[in-house]
Amino acid sequence: MADNYDVVVIGGGPGGYVAAIRAAQLGLKTACVEMRGALGGTCLNVGCIPSKALLHASHLYHEAKSGQLSDWGLAFKGLDLDLDAMMATKDKSVKELTDGVAFLLKKNKVEWIKGRASFQDKKTLSVALSDGGSRTIGFKNAVIATGSRVTPLKGVEPDGERVITSTEALSLTKVPKHLLVIGGGYIGLEMGSVWRRLGAEVTVVEYADRILPHMDQDLAKNFTRLLKKQGFTLKTKTKVTGVEVQKTQAKVTVEPAKGGTAEEIKADLVLLSIGRVPNTEGLALDKAGLATDERGRVPIDRDFATKVPGIWAIGDVVEGPMLAHKAEDEGMAVAETIAGLTGQVNHDLIPSVVYTHPEMASVGKTEEQLKAAGVDYRVGKFPFQANSRAKANRDTDGFVKILADKATDRVLGVHIMGSEAGTMIAEATMAMEFGASAEDIALTCHAHPTHSEAVKEAALAVHDRPIHI
Repeated sequence: MADNYDVVVIGGGPGGYVAAIRAAQLGLKTACVEMRGALGGTCLNVGCIPSKALLHASHLYHEAKSGQLSDWGLAFKGLDLDLDAMMATKDKSVKELTDGVAFLLKKNKVEWIKGRASFQDKKTLSVALSDGGSRTIGFKNAVIATGSRVTPLKGVEPDGERVITSTEALSLTKVPKHLLVIGGGYIGLEMGSVWRRLGAEVTVVEYADRILPHMDQDLAKNFTRLLKKQGFTLKTKTKVTGVEVQKTQAKVTVEPAKGGTAEEIKADLVLLSIGRVPNTEGLALDKAGLATDERGRVPIDRDFATKVPGIWAIGDVVEGPMLAHKAEDEGMAVAETIAGLTGQVNHDLIPSVVYTHPEMASVGKTEEQLKAAGVDYRVGKFPFQANSRAKANRDTDGFVKILADKATDRVLGVHIMGSEAGTMIAEATMAMEFGASAEDIALTCHAHPTHSEAVKEAALAVHDRPIHI
């Protein structure tokens, strides 16, 4: 006999657990199937949360070790790195948050079914339970929220020791002498930043002509300069053709992206970080009458419904950026849609953040996208070098850049490089959600002294009237 639910969510990551909680809040009998020993998916367990903990800790260490704090009268002698303690604190943060999600499911009366789910048919799941045996689950609605995994690369086979993924990079037991990162996206740069600050030599190999190829080119160009200043070696327009694992190192063969003379680079560790692919294998989607597209994603309509009534999909398994906050919003929306409400996500306004130092944050259109679309626009830009709070903190790298429609003044994109960029982008996203003009932002009073004043000044600069430059 099958246990029957109004909603069964497959996957307990940010999208899945939010969908389950919201569905239960709306009075639906809900279960969440998750095969990990802890909830929270990649984000909480081996992604967003542990990486940010290590980025924070490594930044503190670097500030103390490099003497950056000496101007403030904070000098250190005999400073030691206790990597075990750093990792333990990171693990503590992860456990607190994953335990917190488990508490929230229990509080909202969501049943957590520990195991791996696959479809038997359009209304039934089979769950291979983690502690043995199996269980049959009947559902009125199923939400596929199984997340993603590291994209493979031909000629590069992760072994978890010499060739690693971001999962292993979050739990190294010693600082490598030389870390080679394959991929110049946000994951590779964040992991590279952690280990560079802790003393590793870091080389980043990127196939595209620049790092962060999907971000505004102005940000990427300035960030490249700062990364080189921080000691990164960046090899763009370069492809990795093979990795040979040796006893104490790995030998990486690279050549120009368009072909040419190959060279070898030796490194202690090689981090494969070229992106992620949807986790749709093993779900037996065909038994439910579903198939994936050429990129392994589940096709959906604007309400997250698949072509099979009662089966929905969100997060990394569907089209769009693979970001935890996108998945969370989609989880809220799909639960409300299932309950008969109007769930909605504005996919044009999904902010993205790179949590390096300085941080990089963007929302909306880039200059390159506006030019390609033939949109007439104005640019307002304001440097943190002229921002009083950044100046007082002696942390002035970066700027705020606002792109506004030339005819209507409506804000089309905001791009920030600075130590508080990840927090500041929320203001820009909110303004754009309500259709704000650059003048609307410029006329909004901002507290002094704050980094956010740079947003106001950039808005003023759209019309060539900034005050402090």
